[in-house]
Parts: sequence; structure tokens; C-alpha cells
Amino acid sequence: MTGGRAIEILAQQGNILRYKFTLPMQRYRDCTFSFAGLQSEITRKISKEEKAEGLQEGQHLSCLPDLAAAALYTMTVHIAERTHRAILFCKEKGIIPPGKETLVVSGGVASNQYIRRSLQVLADATNFTLVCPPPRLCTDNGVMIAWNGIEKLSAGLDIFYNVEHFRYEPK
Repeated sequence: MTGGRAIEILAQQGNILRYKFTLPMQRYRDCTFSFAGLQSEITRKISKEEKAEGLQEGQHLSCLPDLAAAALYTMTVHIAERTHRAILFCKEKGIIPPGKETLVVSGGVASNQYIRRSLQVLADATNFTLVCPPPRLCTDNGVMIAWNGIEKLSAGLDIFYNVEHFRYEPK
């Protein structure tokens, strides 16, 4: 099981309100994501709780589901806020042609149902269509690249049928 999946499962039994983590990058009004600060904050909280509970190696925190719920919530808000900002920017600048308003989410984040539902709410609110591969294809980057290739092949986009002049090895 991936770490992200374990957090999602634990979070389902947790109290989302027990812990409050700082939303990343709140003073930056751009569309970039960063989880480094949040990861550090969560790690510090886990260490503090482990000391408070006096855990020995191999023991688990009693508050683990609550920590997972708060962490997942904070990550999801960060992703949704930044994505919303990007959607508004694209709309304001006319970057996306009318009728093509589509939010594509892939990779591990798209396998998380909590995050996916949040992005569906965002897409609905902004009149975008959310497109995600099936969760079983969202765990391995190689699978995601292959899925992209299948979609492009099906649509006839960026496909080179004559590859005689391509070099596959370095000079």
C-alpha cells in the first residue's frame, strides 16, 4: 500500500478538527504547490505526540487517524486553492478556448478519493469538466505516461508514424 493510500484510509477514522496544520504558501499569490513546510510541521507534531505518549519503537500513535485526517484536509485545501487560482487565471486570460474547460488530474493525487471529490466540487463550481484516469492507473508514473500515449494515439495527436529519421541513441 502506498503512503498516500494509508493516509487516506487512516483519515477516514480520524477527527479532522483535533489538529490544525498551517496551509502552505499562504503569502504567495501564485499557482505553485509546495508541501515541504507542511511535511516538516507534521513531522514535528508526530515527534511531539510520540514523546507525549512515551512510545517505544514499533508502537503506533493513538492519535494517528486524527493526524492523518488533519494532514489530508490541509493538503486537499492547498491543492484546491492553488488549482482554483489557476482556473481563474486561465479564464481571465482567455487561455482555455470556450467549451474546452477541462481539469485533468492524474498521478497518485488522482487516486485519492477525498482529493478527487474536492476537485470535482471545484470543477463543478467553475464550470469545468474533471477528467481523471481510473484510480488503478493513478499509482505508477509509467502507467500514467502509457495512458497519455493511448489517449494521444486514439485522438491522433502527436503521433509519428514515420520514425526513420529519429535517433534513439546518443551520438
